[in-house]
Amino acid sequence: MIPIIDRFIAKKHIERYLEEDLGWGDITTDLLVDLKVTAHAYIKAKESGVIAGLPVAEMVYNTLDPAIQFIPLVQDGFFIDTQTVIAEVKGPMNPILKGERLCLNLLQRMSGIATYTRRLSDMIKPYKAELTDTRKTAPGLRYFDRYAVAVGGGINHRYNLADAVLIKDNHIKLAGGVKAALSKVQSNLSHTMKIEIEVEGLQQLQQAIECHADIILLDNMPLDMMRRAVEITAGRAILEASGNIDESNIADVAATGIDIISSGALTHSVNALDISMRIE
Repeated sequence: MIPIIDRFIAKKHIERYLEEDLGWGDITTDLLVDLKVTAHAYIKAKESGVIAGLPVAEMVYNTLDPAIQFIPLVQDGFFIDTQTVIAEVKGPMNPILKGERLCLNLLQRMSGIATYTRRLSDMIKPYKAELTDTRKTAPGLRYFDRYAVAVGGGINHRYNLADAVLIKDNHIKLAGGVKAALSKVQSNLSHTMKIEIEVEGLQQLQQAIECHADIILLDNMPLDMMRRAVEITAGRAILEASGNIDESNIADVAATGIDIISSGALTHSVNALDISMRIE
């Protein structure tokens, strides 16, 4: 299911992006293009992939000038072939040109994330595992990065540090071990929240199970240890695999019987989809 972009949240981000890019104004466009000049422009994907971000691109132009018409010709989540025209933009060319780079930057990045997410999701379809993102997103772009992951067929992990409990290795060291960390959190946490803890070996895994952790993150475990972890857990907790997971090994990870696979590669080093705009 394609999520809905919240216009209130998105607009605040877009206004900041426009302020960053426009500065005091687009000197070149203002000198060359009269405000009365109108035309058509077409946005074309120059390579195949999954499109994501069309509602965001439309909001960029609505923010710049309500007189601009942004007409999507496909929908987010569609896999398109190279040279497919994905949207048409009509209206005053001065603000259209001012928003061109931001519009394309967001479409390219979001479509790149959606495309890579779809590729990895398809690789684990024979298994029960679900693919999720991480907090390894570009600062200021997390809202749109997560949307793109969902468009590509993934699910979203916690949005920020206040969203859920995730006890990691440094927390465990400072608390004095897995049992101490879980006990302290459990004694102070609201009953409405689940607890996830990261473990690096089978001994820590057993401790986490005994302390009734809801979710256990297997950090950088080799495949044979991961399979053993699935056997030991026997459904008593949700198991998440994480650490250097990409298209080279994700199918093998899913085959261990793991429940969730988290991959920072979905967002931290994405290849943007090549998308361009041309005036008719």
